[in-house]
Amino acid sequence: MKRAVITGIGAITPLGNSVREFWKNLISGKSGAATITKFDVTNHKTKFACEVKNFSPLDYLEKSEARKMDLYTQYALAAADECIKDSGIDLSQCDLSRIGVIVASGIGGISTFEEEILGFGENNKIPRFSPFFITKMISNIATGHLTMKYGFHGISYSIASACASSNNAMANALDIIRLGRADIMVVGGSEAAITQSAIGGFNSTKALSTLNDSPEKASRPFDEQRDGFVMGEGAGLVMVEELGHALKRGAKIYCELAGFGAASDAYHVTATHPEGLGAVLAMQGALSDAQMKPEDISYINAHATSTPMGDISECKAIEKVFGNCLDKLHISATKSMTGHLLGAAGVIEAIACIKAVMHDIVPPTINHFTDDPELDPKLNFTFNKAQQRPVNAALSNTFGFGGHNACVIVKKYKG
Repeated sequence: MKRAVITGIGAITPLGNSVREFWKNLISGKSGAATITKFDVTNHKTKFACEVKNFSPLDYLEKSEARKMDLYTQYALAAADECIKDSGIDLSQCDLSRIGVIVASGIGGISTFEEEILGFGENNKIPRFSPFFITKMISNIATGHLTMKYGFHGISYSIASACASSNNAMANALDIIRLGRADIMVVGGSEAAITQSAIGGFNSTKALSTLNDSPEKASRPFDEQRDGFVMGEGAGLVMVEELGHALKRGAKIYCELAGFGAASDAYHVTATHPEGLGAVLAMQGALSDAQMKPEDISYINAHATSTPMGDISECKAIEKVFGNCLDKLHISATKSMTGHLLGAAGVIEAIACIKAVMHDIVPPTINHFTDDPELDPKLNFTFNKAQQRPVNAALSNTFGFGGHNACVIVKKYKG
């Protein structure tokens, strides 16, 4: 099969609206959490989140176009803009029928849906809806807009597998490239779910942290006092390119997309399997697909949302897969800084893995205050400070509501 490499990256995140700014703040251990500014939080149990800051869609789109898009689509196109520019590609020299797009989202245009339904109720239930309501809301539309903006005529669709969505998008892109069905896939995820209904809904499931007095310290994966995840938002896009195509055009190659694994917990609608069964199968599948051994992995970007049970089950899974080489493995949870970007989490964390492989730096897990006695002390969680070490290959874990598990591996490109 053909090989796939990463030749472009773009990101809009709570830590910065470019990959450079995101990475700088990530390795510095900066938190993106603060009191929510998007709506009145007075009556909400959780009053904070990791919002994108200083974002203007008009930096990327004409006003007439931006008004037809939900915020999640605007984020996606902004990240795509950076990704495609970063790749250095000359699209006029490409066969656009061989360039495809997959932009995943766990929820899609929830702010548009909320706004239109609230307006419907306030107007005495008179059915007056925006003509853009449906096309702003649907979760495939970011993919559609991206293809239209650049004229990409290749394979395009969207994926929704909750928090595993954008890792599944990268996995599908890898298969498409391997099978020769495209030369380039622009893939990732986008989410903009810091809304009244989303915050309220996740609160009702008891999934969110309620540490309102210290938002910047609330996302604390692996800490004994963790009490839930912190909502994040943003988008990430990566260019997955067939190796021969990349070499022919003289592209810079960040790393190789080496393999993926996916599995189902088949256990519970929101909770992970207590023994990490699906996570074990997905990580083992990724290693097998990449033709790698556990000792070949230098770094794991853990799913680690900061929920009491979820972090424990993931650690149990990591021990089962990497038990004989834990002393060689660094683990970190970048959600401690970005919050949880839901359907965009996987690709943002994959970008963190790409940068770790490029620069041989493991970003930290911040907000560690108290060891959890239920976690094996042999696990190196890279607490509170980034660590310099060789990172030859990195594994990114994502696990979603419904029991979806998806893992991807990136490694140094060696020709």
